[in-house]
Amino acid sequence: MSPQPPQQIGLPWPELNDGLTYKDVVSSSDSELTTVSDFYYTKYKSSAPLLGWIQRIQNGQVAHSFHRKFSLDSLEFCNFISQFFWQIQVDGEVVKDPNTLLRSGSKLVYHRLPWKEPDTPHLLDILYQDDDLIALNKPSGLQVLPGGLFQQRTVLTQLQWCFGESHPVPVHRLGRGTSGILLCAKTKLAKTKLSAYFAEGTSLVGSGNMGQECGTVRKISKIYRALASGIVEEDEVVIKQPIGVVRYPGVAKGLYVASSEGKPSFSKVIVLERDRQRDCTLVKVEIQSGRPHQIRIHLAFIGHPLVGDPLYVAGGQPKGVDPDLVDAASTPSFAEDGGYRRPNQAVPGDCGYHLHAHEVEIPNLLNTRKVLKVVAPLPPILQTSYLVEEKGLPSCKLS
Repeated sequence: MSPQPPQQIGLPWPELNDGLTYKDVVSSSDSELTTVSDFYYTKYKSSAPLLGWIQRIQNGQVAHSFHRKFSLDSLEFCNFISQFFWQIQVDGEVVKDPNTLLRSGSKLVYHRLPWKEPDTPHLLDILYQDDDLIALNKPSGLQVLPGGLFQQRTVLTQLQWCFGESHPVPVHRLGRGTSGILLCAKTKLAKTKLSAYFAEGTSLVGSGNMGQECGTVRKISKIYRALASGIVEEDEVVIKQPIGVVRYPGVAKGLYVASSEGKPSFSKVIVLERDRQRDCTLVKVEIQSGRPHQIRIHLAFIGHPLVGDPLYVAGGQPKGVDPDLVDAASTPSFAEDGGYRRPNQAVPGDCGYHLHAHEVEIPNLLNTRKVLKVVAPLPPILQTSYLVEEKGLPSCKLS
């Protein structure tokens, strides 16, 4: 009898998303000689540079942005624009002067036209669920929460579509290019406790109050599988390199890198298999802390960046960044829509590397004394060679 396929959720993405709306009320502290352009740039710096916000406020680009899709005098274009118009309103009045002064209590609304987001997977396997949580197998290429170009094509959107108003919410993040287990809470209590589980290990690392073996003092254990470049000669490596933030073109909040001035981080790497012919090493990684891109940075720091990683190189630093490019980030060029132009350099959300959240274990689930262990099936390229041969799977070639 063949095994039943895993239960799935996921609806196909529409061609265009729903656009974007920011709604704000100006506080007394914000209103002191603050212009509308300064307000939006200060609050939504990750959306657009200052010159981009000025362009959006002046609003001379709606027809220009869509004249290739619609004829300007067509009924279809008129209906489209009447439904979704790119504008900023202050107390119900459209504002086109970026130097308009705001006053306390003013209500601001910004509408952005719908756009086509990059191609993204939409199906997620359900690995486990009960009344409190659901564990999903996130595919590589799907972002967890809205941000940047991905405002609709996210795990959160699929949860909203498939479960309705009282939908589960993710309690941690995985990088867009990382696949594997994503835990989502169905109740407020579960969200509070699960979020605390993930945060606890990071705080323990920061305080130095940590057991000798990774995972011994944690309320949650996370094990990843990764494919590292080069041959890791040691059977086991413990990495405690701090991770900090530096300015980086196209990343408004800065890029996480290996930094002596960063926050404490802890990863334990165990070699599973060495492939000297292809010059790569299959590893298991257990993380105690949960810094952004921690495994990518830590393996790169010891000289073994993930195979296919477009961003991090040996030392845990980004590829090809020079001081001139970083300085230019303070006055970046902006795209046709006023937002940040896609940088020539790789950014954290770029995919291509092989990293999979393989196992999660919670010894005392929500104080019920129930042991929960979730395992996400491994993609073939992250399976050991004997397991691949045992299953009769084709061997994987590394490009």
